[in-house]
Amino acid sequence: MIGVISSDPTVRNEELHSTAGTWQIEGKDLLKEVTTDRAYEWKDPTIAEWDHNTRQPEQTSLHVVAYDFGIKHNILRRLATHGCRVTVVPCETPAEDVLQMQPDGIFFSNGPGDPSAAPYAVENARKLLGKKPIFGICMGHQLLGQAFGGTTFKLKFGHHGGNHPIQQNSTGRIEISAQNHNFAVDPKSLPEDVEVTHVNLNDGTCAGLRHEKLKIITIQYHPEASPGPHDSDSAFGQFVEMMRDNRVN
Repeated sequence: MIGVISSDPTVRNEELHSTAGTWQIEGKDLLKEVTTDRAYEWKDPTIAEWDHNTRQPEQTSLHVVAYDFGIKHNILRRLATHGCRVTVVPCETPAEDVLQMQPDGIFFSNGPGDPSAAPYAVENARKLLGKKPIFGICMGHQLLGQAFGGTTFKLKFGHHGGNHPIQQNSTGRIEISAQNHNFAVDPKSLPEDVEVTHVNLNDGTCAGLRHEKLKIITIQYHPEASPGPHDSDSAFGQFVEMMRDNRVN
């Protein structure tokens, strides 16, 4: 829902309504407005409430390069708690520069706006497919869906809140998830080697993808949500396992 806030008491409500009514999210690239302006390292873990979901980190830490499209700090905390050394980079960082950092894995973060309005991010994602294990959340899921060859569309009603039921297709397991997005990946537009792993039970939209050969997983919700729900926190562990296996092989 579109809204506007003003601290100027002299502005009439009609003027504020007019301002809000002219703004549309479709076609808006907002990633450049919220991203970091420089690369930086993140090492701080999460607080104790999450410890029961976390394996002990290995002695040799895994290096993750995380694209900042509006990244939430708790995502970085979860990766650090799993023993990852995280380098956060701006949204327009070329794929070649990311690979030069020699990461064990690459993360595509959440973020605002229309995923189809950020072709530079999709192109970088396309160049990274198959190079390293990749994990995408929310906007990252949508950008990777496009990098696979799929398309995205605007939902009639966006998904917002902490009580959305998600079904894992392979097991039938239900997760209660936190969500905050206005767009979705069209599963019919995806190639056959991309598996739809999760479905939103409220409206049947795509909520997760996997490409087993390329070692890529994505989800359209927030496993890092605090204070919860924590049902989907295991996604971070899956990403860590992919990186460990790829390092061994």
